[in-house]
Amino acid sequence: WPASDVADPGHTDLMNFSSDTSAPAHPKVLEAVLAANSGLEASYGNDAITKRLRTHLADVFGTQDFDYWLTASGTASNALALSCFCPPTGAVLCHEGAHIAVDERGAPEFFSGGGKLQLLRGPDGKIGAAQLDEALARINHDFVHETPAHVLSLTNLTENGTAYSVAEITDYAAKAHAAGLTLHMDGARLGNALVATGASAAEMSWQAGVDVLTFGLTKTGAMGCEIILLFGKAREKKRELEARAKRSGHMPPKMRYLAGQGEAMLAGGLWMELAAHANAMAGRMADGLQGQGVELAFEPQGNEVFAMLSAAQAKALRTAGAVFYPWMGGSQRLVCSWATTPEEVDAFLGVLKG
Repeated sequence: WPASDVADPGHTDLMNFSSDTSAPAHPKVLEAVLAANSGLEASYGNDAITKRLRTHLADVFGTQDFDYWLTASGTASNALALSCFCPPTGAVLCHEGAHIAVDERGAPEFFSGGGKLQLLRGPDGKIGAAQLDEALARINHDFVHETPAHVLSLTNLTENGTAYSVAEITDYAAKAHAAGLTLHMDGARLGNALVATGASAAEMSWQAGVDVLTFGLTKTGAMGCEIILLFGKAREKKRELEARAKRSGHMPPKMRYLAGQGEAMLAGGLWMELAAHANAMAGRMADGLQGQGVELAFEPQGNEVFAMLSAAQAKALRTAGAVFYPWMGGSQRLVCSWATTPEEVDAFLGVLKG
């Protein structure tokens, strides 16, 4: 975005709605990292904390039929996961506004050695059913000029803050599997999607047909913890995933510090509590904006609100110190986090009210 269109991203006072990655790490995460910083442990994920994380993941997802790997960024997780299932001569189907398409600087293509992203359209950041059917019908592995799709990637929450329901995921998974595709889910804001839909982690992942999930905890309140989960038959790719992680520099020698973050977030359901708070703050923002006659570009279903602010309104807010980013379609993106307070939301709305 042009520098003139946004306030200083380093602004740390009230009314910072730039991103949930701008929020600090939750204190319990920091405590867990300090607790991990004791004694000697095996390297590269063979430590006790990383192994112990399996129990927490099994509890959250309601299954033992999975393998996992940790990285420090969502881009690394997405690119690594997709590279295991999309060959250099293949393609990944995704929404044209998906994070892997517009925010990862070609990382999925780079990690896969040339795999292509085939961009599909659909309202509210979700792939349209008709568009998916058309794309699947075009796949022809026997036609040498074709770049056949091998993976369908869904994002939940989407980049427009909307959620795929369990029914939608199940339907799309069935179609993808029937066409021989693997289903990947970018779950950078999975907790927010679960809170919004009332679904369980199991219902929204492997039970719905998701084969590989990039489970994000960074946006929810961790320092930097993303978990690649391989469910069922996809576990066959575990060794390849490890090899690709090593080759690309995403095999942390001291993985226990990432695992400690994950354990702090998952134990006792902290990640869901924090996601629920972020969603509630976004709901407060959405209600307040609509109460002042501001139109929303998309129905808020998580922790993001996309407001159709006038140029004068946006300028007044930024002059008052508010931080937020312009979005596609002319809206302004407002992201709430675990650290967002009601007072912060009300201050923003107060500036608008004048």
